[in-house]
Amino acid sequence: MRFNVRNYRPGDFKTLLAIDQSCFPAGIAYTQFELKTYLLRRGSCTLIAEADNGAIHNEAVPAPETSQDPSILGFVVAERTRSAGHIITIDVRAEARRHRIGSVLLRSAEEQFRLWNCNGVRLETAVDNLAALSFYKRHGFNVVKTIARYYSNGVDALLLEKDLLSPPSSR
Repeated sequence: MRFNVRNYRPGDFKTLLAIDQSCFPAGIAYTQFELKTYLLRRGSCTLIAEADNGAIHNEAVPAPETSQDPSILGFVVAERTRSAGHIITIDVRAEARRHRIGSVLLRSAEEQFRLWNCNGVRLETAVDNLAALSFYKRHGFNVVKTIARYYSNGVDALLLEKDLLSPPSSR
């Protein structure tokens, strides 16, 4: 599946919200207010993985839904906090997974953090999200601690960190 990474545009919001809500259960998925807050937060960056025009016709990309853009395959929301980066979320449509979209989005966010002179990057993931935990470990993240009742549904989170002073991974 061919795709490009571009910056967020306000017209993308409804699609991003729908993708986020399809990726996470209630209590972990962001509300409209929460997602909008993160997207517009000072020091944040949102990158979109968008299918190339040819990929839309040649690959299995979800059919258009009401006011959603089917060419948006996934996104990452990241922010700078002092000298560290923070991944708020990485979401990829279920139909578009296993095409390295998440890896490219993560690498793109890490490149932005390096431009911002961040020494490292942190993120949280639910303790029971084994796919995410495996993904982040493959990309050089280490579990730092457990945060009790982090999510609104009472689920604990794992705090993961990665040193960005090391050379970037070639994955």
